[in-house]
Formats: sequence, structure tokens, C-alpha cells
Amino acid sequence: MPLDIWRGIQEAMDQYTKKAIALALITAAISGFAVFINKFGVALWADSASYTTAKNIVAAIFLTGLVIGLKKLPELRRLPRTIWIKLVLIGFIGGSVPFLLFFKSLTMLPASEAAFIHKTLFLWVALFALPFLKERLSIVQFLALGVLFAGIFLSTTPNKWVLSTGIVFAFAATVLWAIENIIAKMVLKDISPIIVGWARMFLGSLFLLGYLAISGGLINLIPSSASQAGWAFLVGIVLFGYVVTWYSALKHAPATVVSSVLVIAAPITALLDAAFVSHSFPNNILVPLAFMVLGVALVSRLLEQYYAAIIPWHRTARA
Repeated sequence: MPLDIWRGIQEAMDQYTKKAIALALITAAISGFAVFINKFGVALWADSASYTTAKNIVAAIFLTGLVIGLKKLPELRRLPRTIWIKLVLIGFIGGSVPFLLFFKSLTMLPASEAAFIHKTLFLWVALFALPFLKERLSIVQFLALGVLFAGIFLSTTPNKWVLSTGIVFAFAATVLWAIENIIAKMVLKDISPIIVGWARMFLGSLFLLGYLAISGGLINLIPSSASQAGWAFLVGIVLFGYVVTWYSALKHAPATVVSSVLVIAAPITALLDAAFVSHSFPNNILVPLAFMVLGVALVSRLLEQYYAAIIPWHRTARA
């Protein structure tokens, strides 16, 4: 009987994980689309900080509406001070500072260099998840991280590296987002993903507004054309979808696993660019894409039924 109960619990956990992987894949698709359209949106604004703040405010407004519509306000009011401190941290190191750093880096670096640095997010999440979340990976999943890194290395690695302010900004933003994911995973044990997503964007927008007020950039926050307003609105809605699906995935699966799935966003962006900008199929993405798909399948345990019988030592304690 105890064994049957344990198996039932494991099956339920597997179902939650599969749903989380599906949500993470949706998040990756949204992310790939967002990176593509951000190229056009940021070019219309006077500075990257104003653009970042405008689209984040749009996402925050929609998340506030979702909190109200789903009647989450009572949950918000009941939050203890310790949770609020973590939510403020999420807003600061997830919803404000890294956005400023990364979008500034895009004005200082070739897109390929910034993209390569950002795509290493899953490695930093894995590094922090081990001591702070006590997540454990099987040997196959650990090797899958290497396969994923090979995929992004083959797809976007720059020909040469020159240490610069832009590289430092992109790297700092990526590490901050990784730390935010760890804090969010801790908080998600106690509260709903919608509340965490709302905190990231709403509180983050307040920090961004504070930065613009100090730097004198508030005047640039007011759209000077319908195109500016339209792009900020569109990207804000996309960001809203990203936040909702991402935190829902993060709640039900290990942070290392769901962050690894986001790597799939890179080829999605490349395919969109090929379809609407260059009008030529990026043949050089095929091999990296194969690595990424294989890495995601392995790290998310979607192929476990095939290798479990021949690799009896692949299991470790689950996160």
C-alpha cells in the first residue's frame, strides 16, 4: 500500500511537470517572438530606458487587471512581510535593473553577442538552483545542459570577444535574471504565479519610473507618435503573456528544467527574421536547432522511457 501511494504521488508530480514543460514551451515561443519585435520597437524610442519602462508598464497594467479579475486581492493583502520583501526583490532585480542593463547593452553590442550571453541563463539558474533550491539532476539531464550549450554556441557565438561595457551589462542582466528565478521559485511555494508576476512587473515599473525621474528621462516616456505607442502596447501585451506562462511553469517544475526549455526561443527568433526580414531560410540554424531540441527533450525527461531501460544509473533524487 505505501508503495502504491508513492507511485500515485510520483505520477501526479509527472503530470504537473509535463504541464510545466508545455507552459515553458509556450513561454519560449512568446520569448522568441518578443525578441524579434523588440528590434522594431526600441528603434522608435529616444532611449532604451524609456522604451523598456513603457512596455513594462503596459504589462503591469494587464497583470493588475488579471489580479483583480481573478479575485487575488485578498491573497495579496494576506501576504506576510517576509514574502513582500522577496516580491520587492523580484521587482528590483527581475523587473527593473536587468531590463535597463540588457536593453542598454543592445545599443552597445552586436545583437549576436548580447543574445549569446542571455541564452546562457539556464546555466546560471542551474548553478544557483543546486545550493539554494537543492535541485538535483540525473546524469542524463546534466549532460543535456552541455548539449544545450553546444546548440547556442553553434548558433550565435561571436567570432571574437572583446571585454566591453556592453558585455558587462548583458552578463550582469543575465545573472540578475537567474537570481530572480531562484527567489521566485522559493516564493511560488506559498503564493500563486499571478501574484509573483504582478510583483515583478508592477513593482519593477515603479523602480523604472524612479530611475527615469532621477535621470531626467520621464519626458521621453510620453509617446510622440502613434507608432511609438502602438509598439509599446503590442510588446507590453506579449510581455504580459510571457510573465503569466513563465511563472506558471516555474511553479510546477524545477527551475533548471524550465529555464533550459527557454533556449528554444533562439531558433524561433531566427526563423521569424528569415520569414519577415531577410527572406532567406537560415540553413545554419538546422544543426544548432537539432542540438537544442535534443537537449530540451533530455533535460525535461521526455525521452526517459527510451533510455531508462539501457541506462539504469540515470536517476537521482528529484528536485
